[in-house]
Amino acid sequence: MEAITLRQLRALDAVAQARSITGAAQALGLTAPAVHSQLRVLEDAVGAALVFRDGAHAFQPTPAGAALLLGARRADAALRAALGDIEALQQGRAGRVVLAVVSTAKYFVPALVAELGRSLPGIEIILRVGNRDWVVAALRDGTVDMAITGRPPREPRVTAADIGPHPHVLIAPPAHPLASLPEVPAQAILAEPLILREPGSGTRLLAQRFLDRLGEGQSYAAIEMDSNETIKQAVMAGLGIALISAHTVADELKSRRLVALRRPDLPIIRRWFLLHREDTPPTGAAGTVWQDILSREGRFLPAA
Repeated sequence: MEAITLRQLRALDAVAQARSITGAAQALGLTAPAVHSQLRVLEDAVGAALVFRDGAHAFQPTPAGAALLLGARRADAALRAALGDIEALQQGRAGRVVLAVVSTAKYFVPALVAELGRSLPGIEIILRVGNRDWVVAALRDGTVDMAITGRPPREPRVTAADIGPHPHVLIAPPAHPLASLPEVPAQAILAEPLILREPGSGTRLLAQRFLDRLGEGQSYAAIEMDSNETIKQAVMAGLGIALISAHTVADELKSRRLVALRRPDLPIIRRWFLLHREDTPPTGAAGTVWQDILSREGRFLPAA
């Protein structure tokens, strides 16, 4: 195997195609003695005759030569395919991309990933979900290529592209006394049990800022839960009210299993951002996914 070269195999193939040493030499841009020499070295390497004369000038492959040609052509096809794969990787048409999203985004990002899979079939997209602190840590550690989250972090330094609005609403069950009010007073909100996400969640931080602004630092009763789904169920069960992403409760609001309380300062409109570390701009497949998401201009976001 170590003695066989691609140049020798191409010489054998050219002789089989041209059926002459001279024709093979012309096709390869070599001299006839050079082609003859390569064939002789190849035959020594495999220990068998690879061509024979069929008439005065015509050459044909022997059975051993035909077997070697078949293997050589398969190897050539595999090499060409590998080079095509490398070109696809370099041009961003193939590869693997890890996308991290905050848990609130899991209500629309799977549909986005499915759309990306259809438009970019050569790219494998790995979706990872966690709270804001986890996403920021993943960006800092370089274990993800990009992320979708709300407020961009100060550290690590990131490049952030605005991909659309992210409204937050204050939810209550339909039969709640505050549900029918045209404008809910601040003190009425602070008098209710408030259901908050766990520390490290962007939704929790936004809710705390909203409540602190309402009560100017006044204390309030809070219940902590670690997922949007649990919070929705708790509010529907009457355990309290909650400030939550409108994207996470779109179906419940539409079916009137939940209602959005009314105030002039609600909903709170934040933004969704697509992020990557400033010092590692996306290239290859990651660059292609980044541009594809931006080209959609937030059309994948649910109506709220």
